Amino acid sequence: MWALRIKGVEYDYIEEDLRNKSNLLLECNPVHKKVPVLIYQGKPIAESDVILEFIDDVWKDLRYRILPEDPYECAMARFWSKFGLDKLSPPIWKWFTTQGKEQEDAYEAAMEQLLVLEKVLDEKKFFGGERIGFVDLSLGSLSYVIPIYEDITGVRLITSDKFPWLSAWMEGFLGLPLVKEHLLPLDKLRPSDLGKRFGLGFYLGA
Repeated sequence: MWALRIKGVEYDYIEEDLRNKSNLLLECNPVHKKVPVLIYQGKPIAESDVILEFIDDVWKDLRYRILPEDPYECAMARFWSKFGLDKLSPPIWKWFTTQGKEQEDAYEAAMEQLLVLEKVLDEKKFFGGERIGFVDLSLGSLSYVIPIYEDITGVRLITSDKFPWLSAWMEGFLGLPLVKEHLLPLDKLRPSDLGKRFGLGFYLGA
């Protein structure tokens, strides 16, 4: 949704309950049976980063480019996005959903990957520099769910003393009008809502 808003593209949003998957989801993404899915001119596009690149390509003449124009910077943006999705998201989820030794190991694995991203930010406001870009949009949901996971588990994953740049990035990302205006306040989100609210949705473009 964030990428479409940045581009100024109007769309319809359909929520999907992953505990009771609709025929529409199964038809649009029969391989992974997951969301998000973008339906553009009746054709479905699945997977978050694929959707981001598609949006940037289709509406490339609009006011905002999500991927860098420079080929090297573009490749690096794809690399760090994939790093976050493949190396960081799994241990964070495992840390939240397990207990005991398994949870401790997941916590250490997540901390190790967070330190890598901390070095990548290296005093930048966003991964894209002074404005949000591909990596920010790809990993932005973590800035919302990590505090929720921390509140539920009672364990802090990201602190300003250990991760000053990631902490500032999370605060800056969540403070963007296009983000904060469409998020449920953290104090109103129940633990039982997590599976329902994250990763649900179809975005129907023109």
